[in-house]
Amino acid sequence: MAEENTPVAAAAAAVGDQPQEKSATETVAEQPKVEGNGKAAAAAVEEPPKPEMRAVVLTGFGGLKSVKILKKPEPTMGEGEVVIRVKACGLNFQDLMARQGVIESLPKAPFILGFECSGIIEQVGEGVEKFKVGDRVVALPEWRAWSELVSVPAKNVFAIPDNLNYVDAAALATNYIVAYVLLFELGAVKPGSSLILHSAGGGVGQAVAQLCKTVDVTVFGVASKTKHEALKGTIDHLLERGSDYAAEVRKVSPEGVDLFLDCVCGEECSRGYSLLKPMGKYILFGSSNIVTGETKSFFSAAKSWWQVDKISPLKLFDDSKTLMGFNLRRLLFHQNQSEYVANIFDKVIGLWKDGKVKPVIDSTWAFEDVGEAMQKMHDRKNIGKIVLDPSLEPKPKPATPVKGKSKNADKEKEKKEEDSSANGTTTPEVSSPTTKEKEKEKESS
Repeated sequence: MAEENTPVAAAAAAVGDQPQEKSATETVAEQPKVEGNGKAAAAAVEEPPKPEMRAVVLTGFGGLKSVKILKKPEPTMGEGEVVIRVKACGLNFQDLMARQGVIESLPKAPFILGFECSGIIEQVGEGVEKFKVGDRVVALPEWRAWSELVSVPAKNVFAIPDNLNYVDAAALATNYIVAYVLLFELGAVKPGSSLILHSAGGGVGQAVAQLCKTVDVTVFGVASKTKHEALKGTIDHLLERGSDYAAEVRKVSPEGVDLFLDCVCGEECSRGYSLLKPMGKYILFGSSNIVTGETKSFFSAAKSWWQVDKISPLKLFDDSKTLMGFNLRRLLFHQNQSEYVANIFDKVIGLWKDGKVKPVIDSTWAFEDVGEAMQKMHDRKNIGKIVLDPSLEPKPKPATPVKGKSKNADKEKEKKEEDSSANGTTTPEVSSPTTKEKEKEKESS
């Protein structure tokens, strides 16, 4: 302790407090670092901003509020891919299920939604030989279709005729590929066949109805009662959604039907199986019964699973019936059947060229109105395909009136009157003289 107060210690402390000059070696060593930082800063300033595009982005699994229109970087193109300028996008029930997070193999949010689109090729990647810049195409990417630009593997891109508009092209892709496979590849329908079709008013339902007309197949269509009037021209026998329609089918066809097409699942599985003729086929191609509210419901999923009867192969053997399933998304992206799907689309385009099929478009929406479009499909109010068009202007939003404006004005007036009364500055109200009073004053004067 004594040493701290000695003159030597004080002098040392004084020297320590003075600023130290850096050696030449230290100065030279730091100089390149400063120059390097300066170059990095200059490069950051000079680097041009990355081009961006509008896209429909799912920010988190859940309700409609989780779907946003955001600016995202334009896609980069890999080997074997093409970049497409999107002109129209298809909305499918699978998009609603993806939003809620009830289908498998979903990417982590946020990500760009959408499974199908049509447009023009803007860039062609290395190794792509069947397409060139300017080609008109439809595409089935696993995600990212709902954007102004999308990069897609060329194997999942299909050319379209010059006289097919982009909206119809987007409506032809998923709906008619699914319908064709259900009827002709799996269902093996022929003239005189009969079938029951769920969601007859939807995009796939209308595609099935049109294709059935090409081979004279009797269609029993299940749809909401409000759609029956509009569907009379395309469906032979209309059945009400949510009702026990088995008796109605038996009245027309006592033996049952040859094919049952189910996109609902749940209790419809056992009902459909019971309505099959011997040698009949039941095909599940969707599970919309899981989506009941705006957000994911574990109860709905469990109920749908519980209502499905477990049918053993021995029962199928005894009944001479067939159970099948079809999932286009898995067929393309998990089972590598792009060539098969491309061949089916060629057949669909051939039917379109012959005038045998024409997509039924329910409505077309701007990206910004995708929430309303999704809600319409969720409520089962669409007849035909719902399409998104990135070039459309959004609907004008109704002006929201300012609530409580008049009440606030009245409160301010009352407050002023109270303040003036408290200060003794209240001005008594003076009524203006009437016309008769003015005339009396003139006479008296």
